[in-house]
Amino acid sequence: MRGTFSSIARRYDLANHCLSGGIDFLWRARAAKIVASWRPGRVLDLATGSGDLALAIRRACPGTPVVGADFCVPMLEIARDKSVPALVQADALALPFRDGVFGAVSVAFGLRNMASWPRAIAEIARVLEPGGRLLVMDFALPQNPILRGAYRIYLHRVLPVLAGLLTRRPDAYEYLAESIEKFPRWENMTCLLESGGLRPAAPVPLATGIAAIYTAQKPAGIFPHPVDGIFQNVGISSSGSRA
Repeated sequence: MRGTFSSIARRYDLANHCLSGGIDFLWRARAAKIVASWRPGRVLDLATGSGDLALAIRRACPGTPVVGADFCVPMLEIARDKSVPALVQADALALPFRDGVFGAVSVAFGLRNMASWPRAIAEIARVLEPGGRLLVMDFALPQNPILRGAYRIYLHRVLPVLAGLLTRRPDAYEYLAESIEKFPRWENMTCLLESGGLRPAAPVPLATGIAAIYTAQKPAGIFPHPVDGIFQNVGISSSGSRA
């Protein structure tokens, strides 16, 4: 997975904007607005990729520290070039942060690519402060059967061809279609969040259900706040340049 994202890093944004018809800008703006409404003290944008959501959250939450974390250095280098100020190379299944240090965690189109969804949710719950919130934005399938059928044709037959022309890696986008089919959606995502000890709200469909925003809150009193700092003592530091 790291190799796949490394290979398309320089054309990742171009492909996303073209394949979505630019609607991805609106989706990120909506997600950032939701995060801002929570007024978090510190935000972790997990699987930050090229940093677009981290930047949208910074604009929506002036003065709020936003940390972008990803396991793929070439993607982080793109985020660095966009001036995302705090970047960390990190595995979502073993985050290098102390318990309870983030008021909010966002994951846009990244949870789907993680090796274990339950472990990722458990790690997110660990680093959230009591009462903190999670926002997951990812692809889904329309609940309407007619729209779902039409979207599947685009997803499996049209998208890989267009993406291959844009990135020269059609295989990466064949994986995208397969991963969307397998990824928990709607009530299954709600169950996944609940299994991680979080309290989910109702999903918000985007663009007739081809994507969705899921939010959940960590109950108060699960983990104590750390004494100081956000990093565990594992020799990992943040960087405003190369992660």
